[in-house]
Amino acid sequence: MSKADMSKKTLNEANLAALGAQKLARLLIEVSTGSAEIKRRLRLELSHNLGAEELARDVRKRLASIRKSRSFVGWRKRKALVRDLSTQAEMITEKIAPDAPAEAFDLLWQFIELAPSVYERVDDSRGDVGDVFRAALARFGDIAPCAQLSPTDLAVRVWDALRANSYGEFDGIIPLLAPALGDEGLAQLKALVIAYQDAPLETGEDHAALQFLRDLRSSGGSFAADRKARLIQSSLQDIATVQGDLDTFIAQYRSSDLARPRIAAKVARLLLDAARAEEALDILTGADIDNGAGRTEWDAAYIDSLLALDRVEDAQNHRWTCFCETLDGQMLRDYLKLLPDFEDIEIEDGAKDHALAFEDAFTALQFFIDWPDPAMAARLIESRIAELDDDFAHILAPAADTLRNKYPLAAVLLWRSMINHALWQSRTNRYAQAADHIQDCAAADNDIADYGRFPSHQIYMESLRAAHRHKTSFWAKLP
Repeated sequence: MSKADMSKKTLNEANLAALGAQKLARLLIEVSTGSAEIKRRLRLELSHNLGAEELARDVRKRLASIRKSRSFVGWRKRKALVRDLSTQAEMITEKIAPDAPAEAFDLLWQFIELAPSVYERVDDSRGDVGDVFRAALARFGDIAPCAQLSPTDLAVRVWDALRANSYGEFDGIIPLLAPALGDEGLAQLKALVIAYQDAPLETGEDHAALQFLRDLRSSGGSFAADRKARLIQSSLQDIATVQGDLDTFIAQYRSSDLARPRIAAKVARLLLDAARAEEALDILTGADIDNGAGRTEWDAAYIDSLLALDRVEDAQNHRWTCFCETLDGQMLRDYLKLLPDFEDIEIEDGAKDHALAFEDAFTALQFFIDWPDPAMAARLIESRIAELDDDFAHILAPAADTLRNKYPLAAVLLWRSMINHALWQSRTNRYAQAADHIQDCAAADNDIADYGRFPSHQIYMESLRAAHRHKTSFWAKLP
């Protein structure tokens, strides 16, 4: 058979179209037999031929059916559910929206409202179900402006959705609908949020024991109060963001929020973008840099704030301090860039001496590998190998590969460290890797003229066999 004939057998649109409509129709009926999924898709396509309204009617029926379902979806059926949800979303956004945007908007809203009932009956640890809903939510941005919606009615609808946002299914809806809301809708939405803020706390009707457990997990207050505060904060900040109102955005943070390094850094970045460096620095200096995560972001924002105020020396001093505390290579590079010629070489040498004696040998090794300075990495290994005996194969293995050609002794010491850890800790899942490392050591042995204070490969292997002679499952992995 010629190549031309073979190409005609390829499953593609052109080759299938050549079969003719009637033949394809028969094939589709045959293929759809016994497959509810394929039949459902074919019916939707037939409905679309009758117009957007007819297709919308069928999609609405399918959404109602999904909403009513209560059966748990196991892993075998999850893919089918994802395909079904994706199909409904596609029908709404690609088929209905161009001809009937208002109808599509309403259907898309109903689709997103399905999320809680779907999440409650499927294990979405892989996130593929959530991906469908998040992708569908993003389509509000292009459908809403064409739907000719009442801004005030839309504001009420958005607020109701956010208050019932149990799975975060409507997260980010305000920025997406900001163009459709316009000034009038955003003002109405803000008024609804403020009214909710001023209203008494609604505790709901949860069982007392459930409410008690929620309160235990909350940050100092009741679960309901914390949830209300978060909703008000996020909503007002979203409104402020789309209105370009930075001060209102910042005002939503409590002083305890701004004391957290990550939030302080985020706010400082916004202030820097608005050319308000003094305020950015005030926010940063008021934070408790030991209070939670985000120190790296805080340091970067602090340095940028100092530079924006032309306090170069202070920025340089902070960079050097950060490097000395963390061995952050980027901090050192940025520090060296501003030094006069030749002075940077002396400072770099001093920085490497500091790294060589750094308290955490693993951090120091990673610094030298990343810089890169393999010679200093080898020096560190040979002088501090006893400190590199831990379950850090993600650092040691790539470091050994980097050093194996020019610094084989250092590479061997790292391989031995991983071998020793696997055997002394009886990490059977690491035995195969350890056996590979023994072969790596044997291959490097010919390139090492002098092991110095370390045992030769032969002596090392003899001691290893003596100490672990009973670990037969390990030795069986060696050739």
